[in-house]
Amino acid sequence: MMLDVAIRHRLPDFELDARFQAPAGVTALFGKSGAGKTTVVSTIAGLMRPDHARISVDGTTLIDSETGVNLPPHRRGIGYVFQEARLFPHLNVRANLLYGRRLSRRSGPPPRQIIQMLGIEHLLHRRPAALSGGEKSRVAIGRAILSNPRLLVMDEPLAALDQARKDEIMPYLERLRDQIGLPILYVSHALPEVARLATTIVLIDNGRVAAAGPAGEILCDPRHAPLLGSRQMGAILTARLSAQDADGLSRLDCATGPIWVPRVAAETGRTMRLRIMAHDVMLSLTPPQGISALNVLPARIVELHEDQDGVLVQLDTGGQGLLARVTARSAAALALRPGLQVHAILKAVSVTAANIGGAG
Repeated sequence: MMLDVAIRHRLPDFELDARFQAPAGVTALFGKSGAGKTTVVSTIAGLMRPDHARISVDGTTLIDSETGVNLPPHRRGIGYVFQEARLFPHLNVRANLLYGRRLSRRSGPPPRQIIQMLGIEHLLHRRPAALSGGEKSRVAIGRAILSNPRLLVMDEPLAALDQARKDEIMPYLERLRDQIGLPILYVSHALPEVARLATTIVLIDNGRVAAAGPAGEILCDPRHAPLLGSRQMGAILTARLSAQDADGLSRLDCATGPIWVPRVAAETGRTMRLRIMAHDVMLSLTPPQGISALNVLPARIVELHEDQDGVLVQLDTGGQGLLARVTARSAAALALRPGLQVHAILKAVSVTAANIGGAG
């Protein structure tokens, strides 16, 4: 699947001029509130008409201002999940789930598969009023998928939920990404969600695409710190869960060696995504001795970027990027420079792991 987007549209505060391509997987549109993200996805779904646009999915043109093509929303094959669940209050969960399916001309996954994957089998006979916020969100996601779309658009679907409900839903979203194969355009200004879900990131700033590319590259590039948030900068490493140790730690093997983290509830052999925050990485010029940290990765400095919080050190760890945050004084004392070989030190308790199957 390839989504091609080119949109120009005058808004009250700025002019939207967004051009990007979204490959298969989860493409996250990330930016501050008011950056133009919702305008982009509303145009893709056919909910608003832009001044100029050309949008296609897998070669099917949805809108082309030059030729006059403008498919109505019901012919675009877009499943849309809003911030609010927007379930039909007079229908039970089963009827809500199947509502769009009877109108679709496309084939898709069987309802039983989606119902089981979202863990909503026990909710089928309930009305929306009897559902929690997290349950409503899962039903809304299931309804959109069962309309058999060619593309699923999710416009900040977790924004109205508290952290506990977000944590409840995230594993289901990961499961959908990894097992269904349905391309997803995911809008968010919450970086932890994006870091956990996205395979591709498109950064939107004041109506423009500031950067686009694989999630691991975008999140590990210090040049994007002003948009991502300097204190939120980190890296994503792909690793394989190779062992569950008797002392409560899990061993994950990545390109540069093993990483130990608090026990991960998954079977060995599973591919994992690790988010490692820059402020949780220490640097040493020599192999450290007599320290409590278990994870020491050999690395090479790629670049250094100074900002108001110190220095972001971009590292290469055997082909995977890593970031370290150090003070300007430490950078000077260690004489850090591009090309220098160092050792990156990670505390086991600072590494968070998110199961992503084989989609790393």
